[in-house]
Amino acid sequence: MTDTYKSELAFVNRFTRALPADKIAENYCRQVHGAAYSRAIPARVNNPQILTLNESLAIELGLAALLDDRQALAQVLGGNSLLAGMDPYAMAYGGHQFGNWAGQLGDGRAINLGELTDLQNKHWTLQLKGAGPTPYSRHADGRAVLRSSLREYLCSEAMFNLGVPTTRALSLVTTGDRVVRDMFYDGNPQAELGAIVCRVSPSFIRFGNFELPASRGDNDLLRNLLNFVIEADWEDLAIKLKSSVSDKATTDVYLEWFQRVCRLTQTMVVQWMRVGFVHGVMNTDNMSTLGLTIDYGPYGWVDDYNPDWTPNTTDAANRRYRFGNQAAIARWNLYQLANAIYPVVQDAETLQQILNNLPSEYEMEFADMMRLKLGFTHTSSCPVSLIDDLKKLLCLHATDMTLFFRLLSGFVPEDSDCHLPELLRPAFYDIHEMSLETMRSYQDWETRYRDGLLQDSCDQQQRKLLMNSINPAFVPRNYLAQQAIDAAEAGDMSIFSFLLNTLEKPYQDPSAANAHLAAKRPQWAANKAGCSMLSCSS
Repeated sequence: MTDTYKSELAFVNRFTRALPADKIAENYCRQVHGAAYSRAIPARVNNPQILTLNESLAIELGLAALLDDRQALAQVLGGNSLLAGMDPYAMAYGGHQFGNWAGQLGDGRAINLGELTDLQNKHWTLQLKGAGPTPYSRHADGRAVLRSSLREYLCSEAMFNLGVPTTRALSLVTTGDRVVRDMFYDGNPQAELGAIVCRVSPSFIRFGNFELPASRGDNDLLRNLLNFVIEADWEDLAIKLKSSVSDKATTDVYLEWFQRVCRLTQTMVVQWMRVGFVHGVMNTDNMSTLGLTIDYGPYGWVDDYNPDWTPNTTDAANRRYRFGNQAAIARWNLYQLANAIYPVVQDAETLQQILNNLPSEYEMEFADMMRLKLGFTHTSSCPVSLIDDLKKLLCLHATDMTLFFRLLSGFVPEDSDCHLPELLRPAFYDIHEMSLETMRSYQDWETRYRDGLLQDSCDQQQRKLLMNSINPAFVPRNYLAQQAIDAAEAGDMSIFSFLLNTLEKPYQDPSAANAHLAAKRPQWAANKAGCSMLSCSS
């Protein structure tokens, strides 16, 4: 039995009001047909305790009145209590996982508590991850553990402060229960600390929400879902949709929506590449229709620049979701979305044309982003060949990506005694092993880079400010997150709190107190579990 508390919050719950619900009320694993969701109540936990709370986000959401009673708030954020107006549910969706159609997936361990409007009348859905089983749990327990929950909270907030489109984290709660997980998939499961993250997003709708009804030929649900998404998230398109007087006019709205999803998705990937983030599980059920980074599973941060690196042990053999392949996978996923909405859109030619334009559009946006990372303000001063050659250069010797671009802002093209190999020395791993051939390649690239900057007519101070506003000093490196997890599991949240506070200002120059968080990965962490690659186990 779940308690319900009175609340002054305005829960609007548009998703559950507009779309069909599962007709079966019981919570057991099954195939759900003809429904966008199943109602699901979070399972009770033994002793919910708030480990960390995003108070600024809570205030923004209009939750300020709830902050005074942390004990009662813990009951809500731990799933034991509901606020009046909440309408909990788990979404039905399918997806392609590692390139293969997986059929029905759905919210197997996530329960949406409800949708509210904030002080600026923006819509936000609150979702508990790790809140217990749903009809989509596929015989799993629907729970999450502290290590993965802490990583999700840390990374989603770091991404927000880095300026990368993302879902947010409101709270991290321990449950007082133990959850059994086989972290390495080696037949040695262990009981770990249970935890729940409250995630916040304007929408949690994914590509897979459209794929599931399309795979079943349920075109009525598919159309209803498409209309709902447009009306809920795209005010200008919603006006066009309501005023459509012909099938062609309606189709044009659908096509414009798809084109916008494509652009948002590619922009998100460009921002991932900018900061060195690797999602690790770019399945279609993990792709947001709003172009938000969603579902922080075995993600990772590139230490030494390596386009072939993946953080996911499940992906170690094929490296489908490797760093340098993320744009291609995003396009592949958008193809699947196009296939899913085709039964409603019925315009294969225009859908294909939109998809055909994606590679060149991405390359243009990526090049513009890289020019800013390099300090250029004029496109003509930085040819694409300079960017392409830099990507090859970074692969010649293990080089810390974050440090490389941050240090690059100190390059003074007017100073003939300023040279990149010396300036960038702190970014190189095993500097004494750098070959003479690589050193010459740096010198050759430096000459072209210097010439380009001198043509760009931007003074050094302006250039440094520009570069340091786009190239972070701090990112949540894998080994730093693991250190925070190890301490948290031992009852010490100080390391996590210090790291989180630092990541709130990722573009700020390091101080004596936090300089160690901006250093390159230590050798001991190169292959240590949790510090390099991760499994899908949570």
